[in-house]
Amino acid sequence: MLPLGNIIKKHNIDFHSYADDTQLNISVEPNKTTALQSLTSCLSAVTHWMSNNFLKLNKNKTELLLIGPKDKHEALLPSLGNLNQYVREQVTSLGVILDSDLSLKPHINKVTKTAYFHLRNIAKVRPFLTQPDAEKLVHAFITSRLDYCKALFTGLPKKSIEKLQLIQNSAARLLIKTGKMEHITPALAELHWLPVSYRVDFKVLLLVFKAVNGLAPCYITDALSSYTPARALS
Repeated sequence: MLPLGNIIKKHNIDFHSYADDTQLNISVEPNKTTALQSLTSCLSAVTHWMSNNFLKLNKNKTELLLIGPKDKHEALLPSLGNLNQYVREQVTSLGVILDSDLSLKPHINKVTKTAYFHLRNIAKVRPFLTQPDAEKLVHAFITSRLDYCKALFTGLPKKSIEKLQLIQNSAARLLIKTGKMEHITPALAELHWLPVSYRVDFKVLLLVFKAVNGLAPCYITDALSSYTPARALS
């Protein structure tokens, strides 16, 4: 990936590489197309380099996601030129479905659908499982999905988080064997589970704590800046 990284850097474009997945990031205004020209030139240079090294850029897997207000999307589309063929309404990045509004609604809908599928299957064998074994299944198939990249859920509307909370509630009822009409708080307390919104906050606070105390990777630490008040607050 080093040769490709050098090519991308020459065009002043930020990028991240994950195994065989490379993501390019640029900021652009509808009335300023210089960044788009840099992106087009960068893709051409990458395609040329790959061709010279007996490789081929897979256009079917090359996707472009416009993130920002809808009116700016519409104003920017005429300036995209050949890049229009890559524009998508949503893309998948490391298992997370990102949409142009960053509402994460498609991702939450997918998590909800998959989680309920596994919950139904676990419910079929629950009578034959011990409590510890049932908890292992729930953590493997349900909790792992609720917790995956949960820091991205920070600041989402309560309505979106509620869908994830209903999944956790259903999993807790399945384990504790409580009825649908019974209050869920005692079940969560018995399992020592934090509600989804608190799990999200805890994850973010833990990342910040590690970053402040030098326990986090540098790419997280570098993203934080210390606040120094202009005057004494006490």
